[in-house]
Parts: sequence; C-alpha cells; structure tokens
Amino acid sequence: MKKIAVFPGSFDPFTIGHEAIVRRALILFDEIIIAVGANALKKNYYSLSTRKEMINLVFKDEPRVKISHYEGLTVDYCSRNNIGFLLRGLRTAADFEFERAIAQVNKVLAPDIESVFLLTVPEHSHINSTIVRDIIRSGGDASVFIPAAIDLKNFRGEE
Repeated sequence: MKKIAVFPGSFDPFTIGHEAIVRRALILFDEIIIAVGANALKKNYYSLSTRKEMINLVFKDEPRVKISHYEGLTVDYCSRNNIGFLLRGLRTAADFEFERAIAQVNKVLAPDIESVFLLTVPEHSHINSTIVRDIIRSGGDASVFIPAAIDLKNFRGEE
C-alpha cells in the first residue's frame, strides 16, 4: 500500500519553510498531497486558485507531490481519500503544543490516521506565513522567504 501524507494548511503564502518540509518528507512517503484548506476564521490575502498555482510552480517537476484543496476537518478529507498520514512542520515549542493538541483530537476522531511531525531546519524557524504576508501587504520584499519558483510580481492579493 502506498504511503500517502497530507500536508494541510492555508499556505497564504507558501514559504521556503513549507517547501523544505515537503521536500524532506519525500523520503518518508510515496506521495504528498499539499491540501490548501479553507479556514473560515482566516481572511486570505491570496485566492485559493492563486495559492494552488504558486504551489504548483514549486513542485512542477516533482510528480510525487499533488496539490488539492478542502473544506472542513482535515481528518475527514483524509478518510474520504484513504490517506493514512498527516504531515506537519514544527518551528517552536508553541507550535508543538498546538499541534500536539490537534493530533490528539484527530486520533480520537480518526484512529487510523497518524500525525507525523518534522522539525523545521533552524534557518527557517522564524518564518511564518503571517509575517511574510504582512511584508507583502506593506510593499516589502518578501522574496527571501518565498520559494525561488514563485515570482511574487506575477501574483496579486485580493485586498
């Protein structure tokens, strides 16, 4: 049976930290689905289609990475698609506590789905989408935090 993992997130925008987690996880999984989630609590800067297009650019030469989207609970998406693993990146102790709580709830909701955590490399531990999005909104140069395949000049936010 193929080992398939879902890497869920809003990815608004997709950062070099996200890219690094996916690339490192490819040694563990046969396929990784980057699932762009619709989070009703977040106001997105980039549209769903723009975020998916950005991620497609990053992994256009990696057939084991697929891009999808979903609404609702991540474990429900996994169950509907016969996916056994949830992939998450951890930057800080606060991330660990947050992700641990979610993983424990997910285990109750979907006992057959395992959460797998990868620590971020130290040079990416300060990068998060919220800060990068604020740089972009304010007209700053966020290119150092965005994968090289994404030229932000080609993408506009929805604001």
